[in-house]
Amino acid sequence: MLRKRGVKSVLDVATGTGFHSVRLLEAGFETVSADGSADMLSMAFENGKAHGEHILRVVQADWRWLNRDVHGEYDAIVCLGNSFTHLFEEGDRRKALAEFYAMLKHDGILILDQRNYDVMLDKGYSSKHTFYYCGEDVAVEPEHVDEGLCRMRYKFADNSVYHLNMYPLRKDYTRRLMTEVGFQNIETYGDFQHTYRDEQPDFFIHLAEKEYRPEGYGGAVGTARDYYNSSDADTFYQSVWGGEDIHVGLYEGPDEPIADASRRTVARMAARLGLTRESLVLDLGSGFGGSARYLAENHGCRVLALNLSEVENQRNRELTAERGLTSRVEVRDGSFEAIPFPDNHVDVIWSQDSFLHSGNRVKVLEEIARVLKPGGQLIFTDPMAADGCPDGVLQPILDRIHLDDMGSPAFYKEELARLGFVPADSGDGFSEHTAQLPTHYGRVLAETERQENEGLGDRVSSDYLAQMKKGLRHWVDGGRAGHLAWGIFHFALPGGR
Repeated sequence: MLRKRGVKSVLDVATGTGFHSVRLLEAGFETVSADGSADMLSMAFENGKAHGEHILRVVQADWRWLNRDVHGEYDAIVCLGNSFTHLFEEGDRRKALAEFYAMLKHDGILILDQRNYDVMLDKGYSSKHTFYYCGEDVAVEPEHVDEGLCRMRYKFADNSVYHLNMYPLRKDYTRRLMTEVGFQNIETYGDFQHTYRDEQPDFFIHLAEKEYRPEGYGGAVGTARDYYNSSDADTFYQSVWGGEDIHVGLYEGPDEPIADASRRTVARMAARLGLTRESLVLDLGSGFGGSARYLAENHGCRVLALNLSEVENQRNRELTAERGLTSRVEVRDGSFEAIPFPDNHVDVIWSQDSFLHSGNRVKVLEEIARVLKPGGQLIFTDPMAADGCPDGVLQPILDRIHLDDMGSPAFYKEELARLGFVPADSGDGFSEHTAQLPTHYGRVLAETERQENEGLGDRVSSDYLAQMKKGLRHWVDGGRAGHLAWGIFHFALPGGR
């Protein structure tokens, strides 16, 4: 993450005995090491010399007055080793985070980790021991856990026993504090994976960005916006995908036209909702607006079409006006990570194959829960990693779409349950149609090659087409190998009349 963001200077604010500082120096980062304990810094300095002959730049500092004791601004601050949980007063936690924020450059990042106290508080202590923070010869377990104290017991090989008292930070509470002191975008990883799938992680790692983006587009969403605004992408999707729908289709035959199969997905989803003329639908990632127009024409409802690409939105407005639907379909520029509508505003939230473009899908789902009325419905599709997908096998796909990870069925079901959603139909809320995914991308690849032979290359750059065909093959291969998943999620928020 540091290299990806071009980080050069790092402030390690929880240096301890120096492990992370030494590793950062070995990786080539300019590192300053701070800690509240002079004894710890002395050990860190000696460890730096012993492990690679590094001369650590050490500073004794209290987080609450960090700017007083440490000078300069940094590209990144790291607070690792479950260290932030040593603060027991909320005022101290806020002050420390504010000091971290102030010491970062305008586009700096904070990386802070913590134990998964949520699962310890709610379900009891367990550990997969996948990552050893204390070593193989240390037995660690809590002697006492409640909402205000976690007292951990450390037993060593020589039978010596030590204790540490820590404040059991809940994940969402930590994220909220970061937001309230000014951090703009916060991504949370579980044991170094963004989507923790069906297992509870031992540790959470929060990556918080300071950079202020008044337009609301940053990270993966900003990358997607730039892509879909490009002339190549606009022409390609308008030509190859049919100009109405830009999502995976439900095929009745391998050679069926893409537009017909894509429209079948829309019709299948719409049939579940019981829409009326009084229904207000929010379409997140509406693309060219094909779904919005279908809903307005066939069910009479009103649709808010929210999309990040101004180019696609202009095409949407033109097509909507041509069909006389301007009074029923409102097109809005915006991001689903910061939905520009008030709380409890819409009856249905709809999305097709868009959430994968977010670098913070938890935030997207939280925004959905905020905007949806009690009793409202959420229906969406998304290309995902299959539950239990082996690490690394989807990297070619992720590289193509400039993402670090994808969602998974278990991830979405778990997060939706956390937010209070329940399946809208019988079952678990997810209708799997994974086999359609390689069929769809295979059809797009074949249509791309067909149109390329008929002159598509005169309107779309050869480099774009080459990369697109390469990416489509990766999607087909991933789907056939069972590493991807796709289907229809249908959930509801309890309440309402």
